[in-house]
Amino acid sequence: MPKNFIEEITWRGMLHDAMPGTEAHLLEKMRAAYVGFDPTADSLHIGNLVPIMLLSHYQRCGHKPVALVGGATGMIGDPSGKSSERNLLDEATLRHNQEAIKNQLARFLDFESNTDNAAALVNNYDWMKNFSFLEFIRDVGKHITVNYMMAKDSVKNRLSGESVDGMSFTEFTYQLVQGYDFLHLYQNNSCSIQMGGSDQWGNITTGTELIRRIGGGKGYAITCPLITKSDGSKFGKSEGGNVWLDKNRTSPYKFYQYWLNSSDEDAEKYIKIFTFLEQQTIESLIVTHREAPHLRVLQKRLAGEITLIVHSKEDLDNAIAASSILFGKSTADDLKKLDEATFLDVFDGVPQHEIALAELSELGIIAALSEKTGFLKSNGEARRALKENSISVNREKVSDSFILSEKDLINNQFILLQRGKKNYFILRCN
Repeated sequence: MPKNFIEEITWRGMLHDAMPGTEAHLLEKMRAAYVGFDPTADSLHIGNLVPIMLLSHYQRCGHKPVALVGGATGMIGDPSGKSSERNLLDEATLRHNQEAIKNQLARFLDFESNTDNAAALVNNYDWMKNFSFLEFIRDVGKHITVNYMMAKDSVKNRLSGESVDGMSFTEFTYQLVQGYDFLHLYQNNSCSIQMGGSDQWGNITTGTELIRRIGGGKGYAITCPLITKSDGSKFGKSEGGNVWLDKNRTSPYKFYQYWLNSSDEDAEKYIKIFTFLEQQTIESLIVTHREAPHLRVLQKRLAGEITLIVHSKEDLDNAIAASSILFGKSTADDLKKLDEATFLDVFDGVPQHEIALAELSELGIIAALSEKTGFLKSNGEARRALKENSISVNREKVSDSFILSEKDLINNQFILLQRGKKNYFILRCN
């Protein structure tokens, strides 16, 4: 008997809406449900995490998750929540992106199991590529009226004057293509449920309508809320843009920091949605956090759990170590353990000055602080700061007699100069 999936996602704050009868349908036996993912990049981002977690909880409750990569729909573009059309991709790029996305989903879903509820990955391009336009409008299009399609919010918003460019016929047909996906999976994969963000309700219900009219069956819809931040800014965005699941796009350090910087209010919400911790554990963490919010217990646990799932234990340990560099009692050895990308992430925005490696030999600290770099305004200011014992090289205090050398280099190229607790400067040697 499957666990109660609706109950699980309800206490986690992950249920926005469900079609009547869905819960009873799921409690009868194992069911297959799918979520669609946009393959226009070779990585998912944290905006995709809620539907990914939905699928993962679905599998943990004993049901079969199906991840659909929208190779065909990715060539069209979903108008939901968009104000303009997307760039269209060729098949080779879509196939590459599909494989990359599957590798990321495998961190959350078990594709390899021999059980009936092993996860499956499908691509709608595989069944749409040989479907002619005439066949599609004859076999699918005639079952859905233009009135029905025009009533969808995703269409109305684009035609109401909010968008200067309106909507192309290609995008207008998107809901029919997505609706047909649901019908195809219903008929060929025994998939009776589609899940997605609340903005997908219209597209999903077009699918249930096709299942009723063409398949003579019953399809169900489950949507999750669109995540917002308490300060009104967009979830999943940092100053550098999307927060990606690919470490080459967003480093594990920056990924960890994104969650660590959550507000108290958001952290209480996120830890239910983005971790697999049990309800009792989460409630206990929230109580502990509220008693001493300055310790940021909730944020640390949240950041740790999700970084471990998306990346690895090693990446998490490195992210925690890197996070302590700015705020903890780190040493030169700690700094030298950072790889180049993480070092630059930690000290993002810190002023830099380049010198030739040959110049480093026998470079005195006073010259390194002032005339060679401009970190401090003058030799006099450098001497005063040294006398005050406020100058560090690679987090270790130095005197005015200190001479820099190649042994001070981090990753064979950086030296971190510091005045006081918060004024940093990077000397880069090449």
